[in-house]
Amino acid sequence: MSYETIIGLEIHVELNTKTKIFCNCSTKFGSKPNSNTCPVCLGLPGTLPVLNEEVVNLAIKAGKVLGCKINKLNKMDRKNYFYPDLPKAYQISQFDLPICSGGYVEFEVDGVKKKVRLNRIHIEEDPAKLVHLEDEPFSLIDYNRAGVPLAEIVTEPDIHSPEEAVAFLKTLKSLLEYAEVSDCRMEQGSLRCDANISMRPVGQESLNTKVEIKNINSFKEIQKALEKEEKRQRELYTYGEQHKIKQETRRWDSGKGRTISMRSKEDAHDYRYFPDPDLVPIIIKEEQIEAIKNTIPELPHAKKQRFIEEYKLGEKEVEILVGDKSLGAFYEEVVKEGADPKIASNWILGDLLRILKEKEIECSDMTLKPQLLYSLIKLIDEGKISGTTAKEVFDEMFVSGKNPEDIVKEKGLSQISSSEVLEKVVDEVLVANPKSVEDYKNGKLQAAGFLMGKVMKVTKGQANPAVARELIETKLIEY
Repeated sequence: MSYETIIGLEIHVELNTKTKIFCNCSTKFGSKPNSNTCPVCLGLPGTLPVLNEEVVNLAIKAGKVLGCKINKLNKMDRKNYFYPDLPKAYQISQFDLPICSGGYVEFEVDGVKKKVRLNRIHIEEDPAKLVHLEDEPFSLIDYNRAGVPLAEIVTEPDIHSPEEAVAFLKTLKSLLEYAEVSDCRMEQGSLRCDANISMRPVGQESLNTKVEIKNINSFKEIQKALEKEEKRQRELYTYGEQHKIKQETRRWDSGKGRTISMRSKEDAHDYRYFPDPDLVPIIIKEEQIEAIKNTIPELPHAKKQRFIEEYKLGEKEVEILVGDKSLGAFYEEVVKEGADPKIASNWILGDLLRILKEKEIECSDMTLKPQLLYSLIKLIDEGKISGTTAKEVFDEMFVSGKNPEDIVKEKGLSQISSSEVLEKVVDEVLVANPKSVEDYKNGKLQAAGFLMGKVMKVTKGQANPAVARELIETKLIEY
C-alpha cells in the first residue's frame, strides 16, 4: 500500500517591537539573564497586563502580506498549563477569536508551484527560556524572553514532504523579513517551528494520528527531523504497527538523528481556555487596517521582477539575491554607487557568499560596506589591480574594513602595466618554456594561455592581463 505524508506547521515569530507585549521591558536579545524583567512579565500577584498596540499593528501587517482576513473584533484568552518557564501557570494567547483568519503562501519546489493555506494568525506572549545543563540534575530559567510578543502562524495540513515544508518556511521567512514584521533570526529563536506530521493511505480523505515535533529553529534540522519521523511512521504502517503511533509531542535529537517522545499531546479542551478578564476585547477599525497596508514595503516577488527588468540579471541570480533581504539591499547599494549590475552580482554571489559561508555569519552581521566593494571594482576597471589581486584584496578588506586603495598600497599589489617591465618577464617565460613555444608554432594556440599563466605566476598576479597577452602574442609571432 502507498502512503502519503501530511504536514501542518505552527510557526512562532517574534515581532519587531522594542518592548514586550504586556509591559515596558526591553525585547533586546542577548541581554544579561533575567535583566529585562518586571513584576508583570514575572507573573507576580497583583500585576495587570497592558496590551502593546504595536503588536496588534504588526500582526495586521503580517495578515495583509499573507492574504488573511483581519478580524475587527478579537480578544485575548488564558491558556492554562503548568511548566517552569510559565510563571503565571497560564499563557495569554488567543483561542476562538484570533486577529487574522485564512490566508495563504505560494512558493515553488523543484520548479513546481505550490500553495499552502493558512488557518490563522494569533498573537500571544512567549514563555521564558529553559537552559538545560549537561550532566546536571537541574535546569536554569532566563525570564528575559517571557512576555516577548509572538505571532503564531498556523497552516492547514497542505504540505506533503519535508522539502515542501522547508520551501514554504523559506518563503514565509522572506515575506515577514521584507515586511519588517520580524527579523526572523532563527539562530536567536526569532522564528521557531512546531511540525505536525502524519501518514495516510493514498486516496484516504480523513487524517490519521498526528505527531508534533517541537521547537525546531533551522531549515536544515527541520528537514532532517521531518524525514526521520516520516520514515519512522511509514515503517510502522508498512509492518502493521500503526497502533504505536500516538498523539504526542516529540523532540528532535540532532546528535542521535531521531525524534524522541516527550509527552502526550494535549487537546484544546485540556488547556481550559477562557477570555482573559484583565484585557478588554481588541477592536480594529478599517482606517487602521488601510493605514498599515500602506506601510508595506516592496515584497520579494515584486523585487525579483524589478531586479530582472532593471538590472538584466538571470532568474537564479535574482533568486539568491532577493532570498536574503540584507544581501539584496547590499547589492543595490553597490550598484547605486556606480558598479556595473552584472559585475556587482558576480562579486556578491561569488566571493562574498564564499567568505560568509567560511566564517559562518549572516550578511546582516557583516561589517563590510557597499562603498568598499564598489571601490574595489573601480580599481579593476581603472587597470590598477588585476582580477586575481582583487580577490586577495577583497578577503583582507572583508576582515579589516580598510579601504582597498590602502590595502593595495600597503601590500604593494598595484598592477604592472609597464610594457618595458613586462617584456622582460615575458622573455624569461618564453625562454624557460621552449616546448610551449614550439606547440604554439605548431598550431596549438592554447599554449599561449599556458604561457600567460606563467607570466601571472612570476608577477604574483600583478601583470596587466591585456598588456601581457599582447606581448606574448607578439613575441610568439617573432619566434
